[in-house]
Amino acid sequence: MTTAPMPTLGTGAQFRGLLTPTQFREAVRIDEVRQVRIATIDLQGRLRGKTFPTAGVVERLLDDTMHMEGCGYLLATDLGMVAAESWWRDGYPDVRLAPDARTARVVPWVPHTALVLADPLDATGQRLPVAPGTVLREQLAALAGQGLEIRVGLESEFVVYHASDEDQAAQQGARVRTLLPVTGPGRDYAFDLPEKVAQYLARLTSALEGAGLPVEAVKAEGAPGQLEVTFPYGDATAACEQHVLFKEAARALAARQHMAATFMAAPDDSTGAGLHLHLSLWREDRPVLAHPDRPEELSPLGQHVVAGLLGAFPDLMPLLAPYVNSYKRYRPYSFAPTRFAWGRDNRTCAVRVVGHGPGLHLEVRLPGADANPYLLVAAAAAAARWGIEEHLAPPAPVSGDAYRQTAAPCVPLSLGEAVDAFEHSALAVELFGEKVIAHYALAADAELRFHEQHVSDLEVQRGFDQA
Repeated sequence: MTTAPMPTLGTGAQFRGLLTPTQFREAVRIDEVRQVRIATIDLQGRLRGKTFPTAGVVERLLDDTMHMEGCGYLLATDLGMVAAESWWRDGYPDVRLAPDARTARVVPWVPHTALVLADPLDATGQRLPVAPGTVLREQLAALAGQGLEIRVGLESEFVVYHASDEDQAAQQGARVRTLLPVTGPGRDYAFDLPEKVAQYLARLTSALEGAGLPVEAVKAEGAPGQLEVTFPYGDATAACEQHVLFKEAARALAARQHMAATFMAAPDDSTGAGLHLHLSLWREDRPVLAHPDRPEELSPLGQHVVAGLLGAFPDLMPLLAPYVNSYKRYRPYSFAPTRFAWGRDNRTCAVRVVGHGPGLHLEVRLPGADANPYLLVAAAAAAARWGIEEHLAPPAPVSGDAYRQTAAPCVPLSLGEAVDAFEHSALAVELFGEKVIAHYALAADAELRFHEQHVSDLEVQRGFDQA
């Protein structure tokens, strides 16, 4: 089987990353950009939109006269693009999508293509309150009101399998449980990866750099087929945008090499894939989580932040773990937390204090690879703000095995348990508003209803001959 060649933007590939107006026009003129994708971010953290030929579109984008509409269900469906019955009551009118030409960038995994992100607007022309980008923007603005900025770095695990064209087609309709992982077990931090895997990681890194999305590091992880990509620390919104594009690139480039990449939190019984969130707070361009006199310890504000995260996350879990499968990852000794505990450099905890001096920061280990980064960061920002506003004190840190720590509250065992806390939480409404909580509770309920109404292959396997 031959490996498909790496797609290129054009012969010269003169343009990389974000495009200035001058670069955008020039890329079109010399035929390096032939089409433009205008996309928004859906509830699941995926790109959704339309593709336009460049003729006539670029100038309208640059002078802000480009108007685009899309069905309102783009922000009101489950993973399979199926809407809950109660979402039909308004007849699904269009929403306006307002492209932001400042986000225009080349995406080397799609030849001769530029991508522009668009904000969904409501009937009054305001940003749609339930859109993930708006939810994050509101929480960042609330923190800024206290003179604080959150900076983040995302660390994403995912699993890659060998997949023929027939396998890829079969996955459109059903989960394929027989795919072979591209690496064996126990390859964590290994360099001697199969040539095909090393080539894939090199192509992925190169494509992301070409899109202006530099990677900090890549590595093999411990589970079969599991890989990890770490991105540089910085602006929260940029990090979320980067992660959405990274997932698209990872899937597209895997398919070109006859592989399949998944970002499920638990793609099989023995694998858990996380999206670890590294975060710190800054005031006037200075980090504020470390104690000024004892830089290896948290400052009082840092203590409030930890307390806010541990206190609010039990009510916000559908924003961190949105699917039934998400909760299959929370198992003892899986490197995924099972209790809302914290500790210094402790990977058994939900919140890990890591780093030194001014680099001291928090790692949130709760979210799985399937989390929408916009909602994840929004939840962390809201929880941190709440902890600061209320001057909350955290419980004692855990210095040993948090899996055996019975004093800390348990992470929910199921999406149903998480949704029940979420939709009845006065704190969640206080932090996000009733409209946002109701919308995302309905999305989580739709996920639950889907699983309740379908028979899984495991049920058949276990009960066909024995029940």
